[in-house]
This record gives sequence, C-alpha cells and structure tokens, in this order.
Amino acid sequence: MRYSTIIILICLGFLTQACQGSKAQKNDEGWIELFNGKDLADWFVKINGHEIDVNYGETFRVDSGILKVSYDQYDDFNEQFGHLYYKRPFSHYHLVVEYRFVGELHKGAPSYTLRNSGVMFHAQDPRKMLKNQDWPISIEMQFLGGLSDGKERPTGNMCSPGTHVVYNGKLSEEHCINSTSKTYDGDQWVTAELIVLGDSLIQHVINGDTVLQYSKPQIGGPVVNGHDPAEKIDGKLLNNGFIALQSEGQPVQFRTVKLLDLSQKTRSGQKDRSLN
Repeated sequence: MRYSTIIILICLGFLTQACQGSKAQKNDEGWIELFNGKDLADWFVKINGHEIDVNYGETFRVDSGILKVSYDQYDDFNEQFGHLYYKRPFSHYHLVVEYRFVGELHKGAPSYTLRNSGVMFHAQDPRKMLKNQDWPISIEMQFLGGLSDGKERPTGNMCSPGTHVVYNGKLSEEHCINSTSKTYDGDQWVTAELIVLGDSLIQHVINGDTVLQYSKPQIGGPVVNGHDPAEKIDGKLLNNGFIALQSEGQPVQFRTVKLLDLSQKTRSGQKDRSLN
C-alpha cells in the first residue's frame, strides 16, 4: 500500500472520530472544557509590549460565565495585540468555540481589526515570544463580524502570521484565505469548530457547515514582527502547538471553548508540557 494511501486512511479515521465527537459534545463524553466559566486559571496572557502573564488592563476577564475581551482600562490601543493561551499544546483535536462581537472598536486600533478576532492554533510557545512581538508564529482561524452594510464578510477564514499552508493542492503564500461561510451581522452568537489533524488535514466549520479545508501548516512568510529569528524556521511543518484567543482592539466575548482530543492513544505516556 502506498504511503499516501495510508495517510488518507489515517485522516479518514480521525475524521470519523471527529464526527463521533459531535455526538459526544451533547453527552459531554471526553470533551475538555478549556474555559471553565469561572476563571482563567488554566490560561496565560501575552500582550505585545508586556512580559508573559501580564494581563494589562484586565484585557481578558470572566464575568457572569462569559470570557470577555475588553479595553475599558486602555487609553490608546497602541498596537497592544494580545493573546490568551491555554496552558498546554495539542496536536490532533476537535475544538469548539462560541463567540460574538460587542461594542465599538477601541480608539487607536487598526481599522482592519473592526469586528475581527480569532483563535490561533499550532502557535509557538508564548515563553519563547519576545516582549515586543506582535503575533505568535501560528495559524489563525479568523472570526469576522458583518458590518450590517449588505456586503458579504465571511467568518472562519484562515490567516497565517509567519506561516503558510497548502490550499487546493498548492502552497499558498497568501496571508488570508476566505471561507465560504455566511455573513453574521450584529451581536449574535456564532459557533466555530476547528478539526486539526497534526500537520495534515485542517477543517473550519461555522454553525455546522464546513467552510474551509487545507493542509500542511508550516512556518514561512512575513507578518510576525519582533520575534526571535531562531524561532522562525521556514519550511518546518507544524504538527502541534498552543491554542490562543485574540485581543486586537475589538471587544469580543466567548461563552464556550472546549476540545475533544483526537490523539489520546498516540499521546499516552507523554508528559503534559504546560506552563506551570
């Protein structure tokens, strides 16, 4: 049997598990609640211009069971792009995030961050980010909210700070690839799902519809600034990494962040590499 055929069969097996995970979601069987609805004890903050775990202005906070990204204690935004990291990395998994946009873009934030947020995955260890590094080397499932202007603005897109992916069979060096999702205006809750199979297949799902698919995430390209050059090994495939929620100047809320680990068997016996 050819090696490529074996890989396809393995991927199909993982996708079957992911589909079964949709049923498990209802029964809460095997799902890890990354956000417990109470606090951020299992999360770590890295904001541009600050050392790790400095939650400047209480950017990330929990209120009434909601994880809120807020800027009411900021003056000018001043490029203080932030990320809230779960404490340990993952490789093969099914991630579910419920989010909604609220409020107005904070003063000084770039215009492109209007109703813009996302979840970073396969992200570099935040302990290896420099103080003035704006984004982690990572892949992003980008969340965009409609502007209520009648124009299409899909969500669940792919953006690639310091990375590339293979899309439609070719290496894409585009920073962002749009999904086929609908446009979601207002402050409605949106369910985003991410199925990640290491450095092979990745799927984006919005409100139950698969809207984007690509493979072979790898380091490469620009966009990330202020990083340690030793961390950016262009061409290196990314088969695991940290998961992080963004703060880019637009208030956003999350009420669900949970994960079904699809690689528990292969990871059995491995030491939990956390930030503790």
